[in-house]
Amino acid sequence: MKRLLFLVFLFPIPAALFAQSAPARSEFVLARLKYGGGGDWYNDPSSIPNMLRFMATHTNVDVGLQEAVVEIMDEELFSFPILFMTGHGKISFSKSEVERLRLYLTSGGFLYADDDYGMDESFRKEIKKVFPGAELVAIPFSHPIFRQHFGFQSGAPKIHEHDGGPPKSFGIFHEGRMVVFYTFNTNISDGWADELVHNDPPEVRQKAFEMGTNILVYALTN
Repeated sequence: MKRLLFLVFLFPIPAALFAQSAPARSEFVLARLKYGGGGDWYNDPSSIPNMLRFMATHTNVDVGLQEAVVEIMDEELFSFPILFMTGHGKISFSKSEVERLRLYLTSGGFLYADDDYGMDESFRKEIKKVFPGAELVAIPFSHPIFRQHFGFQSGAPKIHEHDGGPPKSFGIFHEGRMVVFYTFNTNISDGWADELVHNDPPEVRQKAFEMGTNILVYALTN
């Protein structure tokens, strides 16, 4: 069931970090994470603009309609409440990037990672460096992220078939707050791309956009 959502949210950033970051934005901008290691972080450039247009139509969030691209060591990292990353290949974080990404996530930031078939092993290895004492835990279907705005009774929808089997969703929590959400064997963000890129039927793309809205709204309000 569709409904408009009225949001008031805060992105808590320590004062010392805020003083070094870019000026606060009045509209929500989703930032694509540019990472090292050789993976195609830039995959499906139409995905984020399409997702943001859907979100602008189905919520009252003040949404910027173009993505930002940010690296972990960029000064303006802390001006983005949500980072998105995807790709097919290897991911590599330097020691400095590990420390800064941990600081970003424990200071109120959120990372959504969507495996586009091929980044799973690398992502798990690198995110373990960021949170060595935490595990990527399976997210139950009852979790609010699956009913934040649109209802998904069976968890994340299946958008693309890669290895077979059901879609899987994982998270990392810090002090009770989910700071990382990771989808595997579903490839939700491919469903955000322009229709002719993957030739997904309208009903499949609709589910991808709806789940994307859930993820972003959940992150902004939690």
